[in-house]
Amino acid sequence: MKLHELQPAEGAKKRRKRVGRGIAAGQGKTAGRGTKGQKARSGGSIPPYFEGGQLPLVRKLPFARGVGFRNPWRVRFTPVNVDQLDRFAPGSVVTPQTLAQEGLIRDPEEWVVILGRGELNTPLTVKAHRFSASAREKIEAAGGTVEELPWQRGGYRTR
Repeated sequence: MKLHELQPAEGAKKRRKRVGRGIAAGQGKTAGRGTKGQKARSGGSIPPYFEGGQLPLVRKLPFARGVGFRNPWRVRFTPVNVDQLDRFAPGSVVTPQTLAQEGLIRDPEEWVVILGRGELNTPLTVKAHRFSASAREKIEAAGGTVEELPWQRGGYRTR
């Protein structure tokens, strides 16, 4: 086979339909556009977001609040309460990794906030990204220590 002998497979190339070339062609007069109306005119294409003149959804979204609105700058922390920490042995170190092993959070990479619901009876060293004031008091009152892990607003865990 030579370069000048190459040609496409049978049926791979189809002739272009030449509309508006007279009645005998089968696509004359209205050229397959129907009769009258915006779509029959030249340049009469309607953009996909056009909704008949009312304010399109894409232009409404910046004003949407409630269900359709998600704050893109929100930093999400996974809450763990003080009463959930009672399952750890006295003197142990509680980190996001150990919380994930115990099934209190799903992913050890999540940012964790310790909240103050319930009571704590065992002294623990708790390492988390944030602590509520009451949680900090209860952990220290039980003889434990609090250590804040670094986190950054706009970091990789904004989800």
